Amino acid sequence: MSGEVLTRRSGAVDRSGAVNRPRSVRRFRPRLRWAGVAFILAWSLIPLYWALNSSLQTDAQVSARPAHYLPPHATLRNFKALLVGGGEIPPQIRRSALNIFVECGAATVVTVALATLAAYAFARMRFRGRNLLFYGVLATMALPAYATLIPLYRMMSSVGLVNTYTGIVLVYVSGFLPLATWILHNYMLALPLEIEEAAMMDGASRMQVLGRIVLPLALPGIISTTIITFLFAWGQFLFPLVLSSDISTQPLTVVITALQGRHVVPYSLLSAGGVLSVAVPALIVMSLNRYIVSGLLAGSVK
Repeated sequence: MSGEVLTRRSGAVDRSGAVNRPRSVRRFRPRLRWAGVAFILAWSLIPLYWALNSSLQTDAQVSARPAHYLPPHATLRNFKALLVGGGEIPPQIRRSALNIFVECGAATVVTVALATLAAYAFARMRFRGRNLLFYGVLATMALPAYATLIPLYRMMSSVGLVNTYTGIVLVYVSGFLPLATWILHNYMLALPLEIEEAAMMDGASRMQVLGRIVLPLALPGIISTTIITFLFAWGQFLFPLVLSSDISTQPLTVVITALQGRHVVPYSLLSAGGVLSVAVPALIVMSLNRYIVSGLLAGSVK
């Protein structure tokens, strides 16, 4: 009797012990899955669409009631004003666009170069305290980055590196280096050691092995690490906001907030600036997604 009740409530049980769910349950699961996917897409894409929609309108159209869900007369005047227009705001935007490329590019190059050397040393070389040093580097990733903001500002201020490219790049490198080292370390562990040993038996030095064998083999991992580091640097806001109070070194993500006036908020101009700041990382992710995924999964399967 109890077995019949169990069968009626949870479905039939086959010989292997697996429970066969009713057809209504099996039909409902795909619908629930697609509903969850639709919710996540709407949650992620609606704000981006609204920013793009607002950037293609004038301030009067953005402030109209009811709101325009499609631009009544699409215009690129906001993008033109930010990039090539006159006045005080456009030069700031153009300078901040240059700043963000300089700071992110320099931080990415330095981080990947140091991480490559460190990852190879941790993966192939044997020296005293190697494991302790490696796990110490990884442990810094568990420290909240913003907890170091005030100490970093005081250190940079004491040596005169506030409002400089060097100060911002050094802070970026210190924050991104542990993650980049970990990714490349896992990738280099998956490389065949026999090729390096054969080259060293033929008389190649450690640096020759690194330059002629390891780097070409690890190039996919280096590319993925470069992309991930650049995206992290591009998305920074609070650190450059605190370490750079002058327009000469502020990146685009910080200067956009200065477009908001005291009495008038140019929503269309703000939206255009937001679209510009999102466009670069979005294009990188869409075009180089396979390198990003391979970098995150580096060393998981040998």
